[in-house]
Amino acid sequence: MSNDEQAPSASPADPKPVFRLTLRYDGRAYYGWQRHEGKPTVQGALEAAVEDVVGTRCTVRGSSRTDRGAHADGQVAHFAAHLRSPAEDLLHDLNAQLSSELEVLRCEEVAPGFHAQADARAKTYRFEIWNAPECPPARVGLVWHVPGRLDVDAMQAACPVLVGVHDFASFATKTNYNRKSTVRNLMQVELTYEEPLIVLRFRADGFLYKMVRNLVRALVKVGEGRSSRDQLEQILAARDRKSAAGTAPASGLYLESIEYATEQERVAP
Repeated sequence: MSNDEQAPSASPADPKPVFRLTLRYDGRAYYGWQRHEGKPTVQGALEAAVEDVVGTRCTVRGSSRTDRGAHADGQVAHFAAHLRSPAEDLLHDLNAQLSSELEVLRCEEVAPGFHAQADARAKTYRFEIWNAPECPPARVGLVWHVPGRLDVDAMQAACPVLVGVHDFASFATKTNYNRKSTVRNLMQVELTYEEPLIVLRFRADGFLYKMVRNLVRALVKVGEGRSSRDQLEQILAARDRKSAAGTAPASGLYLESIEYATEQERVAP
């Protein structure tokens, strides 16, 4: 999944107007969110588009650094800049600079000091599994194709084990980033099934590096009959990544939505 490590504190108030972007993108076209020299990334594409539109280089900060191959329906980002054209033209002007794999769905001026990552109160990720012998070509790269029949009922019964405030160290792939805690409040784990598509939805106050992909892999092991609800409880209690080996591919992961406090969403006058 995405790296939701501790965000830096919001910078001091900037006299430049701050703009919040809500984004959709197809992760197959990018090497993840974070800019990477010589590689196409979502952040790099957005910063190039913003520079073309406003006439100056700006840093575009996202709410989550999604992995290579992961997608978004509701990623949020922000930047600060003085515009050369009316603010109401910004949405159209940015999309005119972007490819079809990346779209700005909404653009608004927000209160000074808004920070897309630091101000997020909750995030929802969706993970899609295509559970059938064959995967349609149009779905390749947009789902995790699991050919063998999964026990969806067993997976569904195991989901509540993960809900609540827990130490999710067993599901946190180690990174070079410092983190204050591996405790998170996972408020929702929901499984829906419309054959052959299994959709898992996770809503939490924050996520650890690759946490969603690691949780999905653990639940699929339950569906494969290689694990159980009781074993999932034991893995969670172990607080040890070695107890829950395996990571689901990024292809099925979607950053669905970000929630902010009401005052942070207020459009600036």
